[in-house]
Amino acid sequence: MIIIMDNHGQYVHRIWRTLRYLGVEAKIIPNTTPLEEIKAMEPKGIIFSGGPDIERTGNCRAILEHYDEFNVPILGICLGHQLIAKHFGGNVGRGEKAEYSLVEVEILDEDDIFKGLPKHLKVWESHMDEVKTLPRDFELLAKSEFCPIEAMKHRELPIYGIQFHPEVAHTERGSEIYKNFAMLCGELE
Repeated sequence: MIIIMDNHGQYVHRIWRTLRYLGVEAKIIPNTTPLEEIKAMEPKGIIFSGGPDIERTGNCRAILEHYDEFNVPILGICLGHQLIAKHFGGNVGRGEKAEYSLVEVEILDEDDIFKGLPKHLKVWESHMDEVKTLPRDFELLAKSEFCPIEAMKHRELPIYGIQFHPEVAHTERGSEIYKNFAMLCGELE
């Protein structure tokens, strides 16, 4: 099962629906759920959803602080991406454009998360905040004209961050990104 930490974003249920459509068991839980309860669920992967406020990400930061107790792939979407970057020493700030829009992203390294996808994708994105500097120990996976760090991955751990929303219908081949993540988690073959 993949756990989705609900950070009060408007697309949380779309993440769940996309995973269910792929045949992956998934569960949305409040981001205030105690770590012991999350561990008891024995997740194979964890997704930090998007949301409006980095100060309202509940126990997402605690999961990162106690990563070795979970030792599963983590995917941060939008706010979740920013939280991961901040936790590992990157900087987050206002984007150039404060709006929701379609953006063309260039995939620089397909790694596991973008496996089998074309070099350029049109994606749905909020430009309110973004990762401004890549954290140490992270590699850049994708960029766009508006955002220099659209996607990143920890060099050694299966921890990923994506600025855009793969779960939204406007994002080209977004379900394939979730499929790749589910495969990383051992939930699909």
